[in-house]
Amino acid sequence: MKVMMVLGFFCVCVLIAVGYQAFQQEFTIRRLKSQITSTTEQVKAKEDEIVKAKLKIQQLNDELTPLNKKRDELTKKKAELQKASGESEKSLNTCQKEKTDSEQKKTKATEALEKQKIDQKAEEEKTQVEVQNLQKQILDRDAKICEFVDADKEEGRKLCEGKKAAR
Repeated sequence: MKVMMVLGFFCVCVLIAVGYQAFQQEFTIRRLKSQITSTTEQVKAKEDEIVKAKLKIQQLNDELTPLNKKRDELTKKKAELQKASGESEKSLNTCQKEKTDSEQKKTKATEALEKQKIDQKAEEEKTQVEVQNLQKQILDRDAKICEFVDADKEEGRKLCEGKKAAR
């Protein structure tokens, strides 16, 4: 009987140890289950945040697409305007060069015209002097002729009437 008691005591001790271990495992399982539930909730919350972030990113990308297109258009427009500006600058430089050349030609033509006017005026004065000399020579010649013309005749008087007074 002693063996039975020892065996019974031993069974009770084993039963207590197994019960204690079962209680500990159950407690650990509940704790782990609670942690899993908590972690699952946290994962779901993080997944929801990730989904919201992805939606926000998608929304921003959708808003960004037209802005990118507009930026590309503005970049092209800027390039076109720079090209047009360069061409305008070239055209302006060409026009300014042509203007300078035209002004030089105009200045030369004006100078030539002024010189021609001066030459013409000098020529006119020279011609006027020559005309006056010729008129004087004609008058002198007529006066000399009138000295020899007979004033008694009608023709001689008509011819020399103004000439004698001019002397």
